[in-house]
Amino acid sequence: MTTTSSAQRVRTGRITFFVALAVFAQESTWNLYDSQVPPLLREHIGSAALVGLLMGMDNVLGFFIQPWMGNRSDRTRTSWGRRIPYLVAGMPVAALLFLVIPHVAGSLPLLILVMFGYALVANSFKPIAESLLPDFVPPERRSRANAVVKMASSLTVMVAALISIFLVDAHPKLSFAVPAILMVVSLVVLAVKVRDNRSPAYRTALEEDREELRRTQEHGAAKPRSRVRDTVLDIVRDTDRSRVLLMGSILLFGGAWAASRALITPYGMEVLHLSRGEAGGLTLPSGVAFIVAAYPVARLAERFGRLRVMQAGMTVFAAGMVLCAVVRTPAGVVAGLCVAAAGASSFLVNAVVVLWNLAPSDRVVGTYTGLYTVGWVGGGFLGPALVGGLVDLTGWPLLPLHVAIVGLLAVLAVARISAVQRRSSAGRAL
Repeated sequence: MTTTSSAQRVRTGRITFFVALAVFAQESTWNLYDSQVPPLLREHIGSAALVGLLMGMDNVLGFFIQPWMGNRSDRTRTSWGRRIPYLVAGMPVAALLFLVIPHVAGSLPLLILVMFGYALVANSFKPIAESLLPDFVPPERRSRANAVVKMASSLTVMVAALISIFLVDAHPKLSFAVPAILMVVSLVVLAVKVRDNRSPAYRTALEEDREELRRTQEHGAAKPRSRVRDTVLDIVRDTDRSRVLLMGSILLFGGAWAASRALITPYGMEVLHLSRGEAGGLTLPSGVAFIVAAYPVARLAERFGRLRVMQAGMTVFAAGMVLCAVVRTPAGVVAGLCVAAAGASSFLVNAVVVLWNLAPSDRVVGTYTGLYTVGWVGGGFLGPALVGGLVDLTGWPLLPLHVAIVGLLAVLAVARISAVQRRSSAGRAL
């Protein structure tokens, strides 16, 4: 028993490292894209709104592409498995398109075309790489594995900042080459080291396919393979409202988190009377706080229950935002944002794990990964707009309180899931 458990921990650690490496490489390109492509657009476009619209194109594409591609990978059966073939095909193309961006920056039509191509391809394999985690890692250990992946993703913000500081001004084209090379290297490591067709989830999916074929041969009625629409309808029609409530909490908390990041710079300028640069640096220490808190929060979730720890952490997030509103000094706001980020890590690490564990079958975890992204991106789009509208009505000093209120609405949704699960006899590992 001990030997088996030890071997399982080793396998979990290996796949966690490889998935974290893939996500780190992907997010390195995304973060540099977000920080350095707007200046390239500004060389051609004077309107900040139009620049913002073009930069938001990747979110719109991701909203539609990620669930569809996650579902497509769920339904794929090859000798390589169901995820790796898409990564092998997509990651080199995305790396090449990212590498080309600064070389076509002199032509606006070409720049927009390459941006669209990169966003299309990179969004296509993003949920596929992340879905390798639940394919290999058992439900009880997914929180700590996902915490490592989130920590790797968070580190890419610092990587992008270092590239911007040391390379962008002197070697602008080389600065885009570094993340592209990281992506190709991570792909090589994945292709050599990871055998997707050996994952427990893939073997379970094959067994379910064989059982379904047997029933079809006996009863003569073939059941169509699940599409994204079928999965969504299954979630909506389920009398157990846990999945609907979880998607609602993802939308709400995604909105609160996005508003706390997107609107804090103008808050610092309007309320704390800081310069734009000083206000923009308010969130930097909170990024460190998130990284420090992510893994301990995952361990607590696996010990005391994910839903319980999520509620506690989201409440801490709201308390941190209240602290920002009460202590209106730069130090007070930085402290409040650090508390909020540490609390938010409980949701960012565990929410997708709960969604994976609520999936009715291992055959649809890729689709569920895509649906998580839809909820998070939807919140990222609607949250700043909603909170910004409330600020228009009440003034900038109350911004953190509005964010806290949206966060507490998400807490209520998760609390309702806990109540539903206590009444349920399903016994799922949440």
